[in-house]
Amino acid sequence: MILTRPRGTESPMHRLLSIAVVTSALCLAGVPAYAQISFSTAISLALDSEPKIKAAQANVQKAQASVAATRDAFIPSAVARGGYGKSTGVPLSVPEVFTLSSQSLLFSFSQKDDERAAEAGLAAANFALQDARDQVAEDAAVTYLNLDNAQRRRAAMTQEYGYASRLVAIVQDRLDAGRDSKIELLQARRTVAQIHLQELQVEDEVAIQASHLARIMGLPGNTISTVSSSIPPPLPMPDSSSEVASEASESPGVQSAFANAKVKQELAFGDRRYRLRPQLSFGATYSRIDTSQTNYTNYYPGFKGKSLNAASIGMQITIPLYDRAHEDLAHGSMAEAARARYDAEDLRDQFLDGRSRLQRTTRQLAARIELAQIDRDLAQQQLEVVLLQLTPEGSSSSATPITPKDEQNARLQESARTVDLLNAEFQLNQAVVNLMRQTGRLSSWLNSAQNLPSAPAAVAPTKP
Repeated sequence: MILTRPRGTESPMHRLLSIAVVTSALCLAGVPAYAQISFSTAISLALDSEPKIKAAQANVQKAQASVAATRDAFIPSAVARGGYGKSTGVPLSVPEVFTLSSQSLLFSFSQKDDERAAEAGLAAANFALQDARDQVAEDAAVTYLNLDNAQRRRAAMTQEYGYASRLVAIVQDRLDAGRDSKIELLQARRTVAQIHLQELQVEDEVAIQASHLARIMGLPGNTISTVSSSIPPPLPMPDSSSEVASEASESPGVQSAFANAKVKQELAFGDRRYRLRPQLSFGATYSRIDTSQTNYTNYYPGFKGKSLNAASIGMQITIPLYDRAHEDLAHGSMAEAARARYDAEDLRDQFLDGRSRLQRTTRQLAARIELAQIDRDLAQQQLEVVLLQLTPEGSSSSATPITPKDEQNARLQESARTVDLLNAEFQLNQAVVNLMRQTGRLSSWLNSAQNLPSAPAAVAPTKP
């Protein structure tokens, strides 16, 4: 699963323009303001900015260079060296003025194993890059959803706080009139204090989520606001474990682990095929020799002139007969390859078990959402009944008179059930997005956000 960037945001220029728009909007405001970022823009900026992805891309480039190095071993190298000086006494070497040499590998039983190992390493790096992109996209998506949920909870709790404060005033008036007790007033005040504490917790949560989202997008500060209409609806989840397994049996992380195990296996196989197998190499050399500054001709009379040319070309065959240290290295390589294979299998088992548990947890959270939805709808119906009974038509048909205190209690219960529903959605967000990544559906879900209306970065009114 390779995540694609939203259309129109592929180039780095788009990212720079997006950052410039957001930064300019924040700088123009004289007081702290909230920059609205759409869902697709947040994902795109996170994929372009996260250091984890850039590090994985560097590993891919390194693996590509390793593949090229194994293949280029058959291409002859060219080396030039030179120097000039004077010597006396017994000549220690041929007086070369300059030398041109070239050599390359012609054949080796282990070379093909090295090539396959390098190709497997490149595949592992690509899988790791894919996994890093998925992790960053999941982190950005979950953070965006949680921030949007926290902002909606903050608005609902602000309304709930107003209802609770109004209830305190009503109970105080009833207490002054001798119709309520001091206990009821304390209970109402406790409800206000409890809601106020929850408001402070939600404010901290909004700040933390906004700061984290800004960091992974590469934007300064934490003054970020979401656009709820830009969030795509979640894709339907599979109904059975067999459907989950048929969609994506392994994650990119698991595939990367198996590719790394193959790297070690190929290297170990090459180490085992080292002894008693010939290695062929090519070599060519040209040298310019000058004996004018030495007494080389006195010791080697075969040199008739002061300046001579020397050239050689040939093929060398090497057969390793016995190398105990290399054999020990081969045994260690085989053990390391076996361990890498077992580690990959263990990682795959953990992934499959975790995905199965996550699917069941998601079902439970979805059922909890349904229950919270019913409770909220029931509270809304009860509020409508109370409001109807407060009308002249409803009060005449009601056996028990409804007071403003009953109205505020009904409003307070309806608002509390709305907050409970949002809390249940908050718990479901991370599980659903994580399950979509593990089933290979995250890319499709993120790409569906391109078709939704996305507002450019703008500045929302400052929260009083």
